[in-house]
Amino acid sequence: MSMKQVQVLEATKAAPNSNGRRTAGIQIERIRVVAYCRVSTDGDEQLGSFESQKAYYEQKIKHNKEWVSAGIFADEAITGTKVDKREGFQEMIRKCQNGEIDMILTKSISRFSRNTQDIIKYVRMLRDRNIAIVFEKENINTLDMNGEMLLTILSSLSQGEVESLSENVKMGLKMKMKRGELVGFNGCLGYDYHPDTKSITVNEQEAETVRFIYNMYLQGYGSSTIAKRLTEMGIKNKLGKVEWHDHGVMGIIKNEKYKGDILLGKTFTVDLISKRRLANMG
Repeated sequence: MSMKQVQVLEATKAAPNSNGRRTAGIQIERIRVVAYCRVSTDGDEQLGSFESQKAYYEQKIKHNKEWVSAGIFADEAITGTKVDKREGFQEMIRKCQNGEIDMILTKSISRFSRNTQDIIKYVRMLRDRNIAIVFEKENINTLDMNGEMLLTILSSLSQGEVESLSENVKMGLKMKMKRGELVGFNGCLGYDYHPDTKSITVNEQEAETVRFIYNMYLQGYGSSTIAKRLTEMGIKNKLGKVEWHDHGVMGIIKNEKYKGDILLGKTFTVDLISKRRLANMG
């Protein structure tokens, strides 16, 4: 297969400084531009939008004679509040740090991140490296003099949208709990969960193991001894493995579902940005 000859176009351009001004006379190649895309759900419609975003930016960069594409970075169905979970985003930042990117294009602030602290952190870090982020919806170039002040306001609004959505989700979960619907439960040893009807039924084979555990416990045996006995007998756990530990056995003994109750809301999210959860003590 023959290799096509690649022509590099050089030009005398003014590179933007941290204040959005231009320093004349610096010899640089065309501006190396990347785009960052993200969709927040895994639905077919959103993933179609994801492909459209990539195609849009490929054409946008191609049609600007002053730009050259340095790649399209993207994350599918990844949370917008935690950038450390987005591999495409982190790869883009690494290339910025290595001096391979001059400008980042993205649809909006919320596509870049919905965490105000992360937005300001990366904007400042990239500005120090003379790298611009262009938010198309808000018409913001982060190298502009007033860009950071405006960015702070808009990113706060973006995070507020996430917090509002979180409150709506919490309200919906509480309503489901009041109606007696299962929330965050997909079965445990002795029960099978049916997603279509959102109901559970007794698994008789596994139920025998549960009864065995309770009988041994009532006879005075501890969880470690019971776990060892189950392993020696070759009994499989819910995952189909002959592997038992004392904490797993104690979890079954303390599980209120084996007496016909379901306790919901055992944990709660402390902060929607960090996703840290704690036990709900009432």
